[in-house]
Amino acid sequence: DRTLDEQSQSRLSRYYLDCGAGGLAVGVHTTQFAIHDPQIGLLQPVWEIAAEIVRARRARQAGDAVLIAGLCGDTRQAIAEAALAKSLGYDAGLLSLASLNEATEDDLLEHCRQVSRLIPLFGFYLQPAVGGRVLSYQFWRRFCDLESVVAIKVAPFNRYQTLDVVRALHDSRRGTEIALYTGNDDSIIVDLCSEYMLDAEGQAAPIRFRGGLLGHWACWTRAAVELHQRCQRAMAPDPTIDPA
Repeated sequence: DRTLDEQSQSRLSRYYLDCGAGGLAVGVHTTQFAIHDPQIGLLQPVWEIAAEIVRARRARQAGDAVLIAGLCGDTRQAIAEAALAKSLGYDAGLLSLASLNEATEDDLLEHCRQVSRLIPLFGFYLQPAVGGRVLSYQFWRRFCDLESVVAIKVAPFNRYQTLDVVRALHDSRRGTEIALYTGNDDSIIVDLCSEYMLDAEGQAAPIRFRGGLLGHWACWTRAAVELHQRCQRAMAPDPTIDPA
């Protein structure tokens, strides 16, 4: 009947956390962007369910997953959603720019700046291969200068466009402050096991993807967690390669 099954929604959040996921991104892939429509009225209830489960685990020291709220719409809507997410205890907002495809990059940056005043920002580069738009190196370089940016998710189907983000992060000298997440369903392992060496003098640490935020990882999540852990071990300063 298209109403929210709160019990099943709670089970879904517990499933991800029991599998060892490092965080929950709510209001994006598996919960669907349609819940942002005020006429549907499901955004706050769904956000509340996930937040309640994470709070309960934190209270009993059973985990400290990161809570990420998917933020959509024009500036007015995104600001309202950011304020709601912050009030519910979300740690960051994953900001979709899909509603502003005709905006200039200056306007997009101002949009991001206004939302970032309310909640730490998780950038989202949806490339043209998956329905987004090209955003230049200059955009990402200025985006990285926003003080409250903590992460950027890139769907790197186009490696050259991905390099624009990597170079921007390197040139901002915030490579240790802003985490890159892959959203590339076609090449997850390559992304997680690659390093981008951009400093010719070797003074800066290489840039690499720290994790993934993918629809692929919304099922068989325990196996995805184990895979991610293997990639982390392989990329450690003193790597251990698991032959399995």
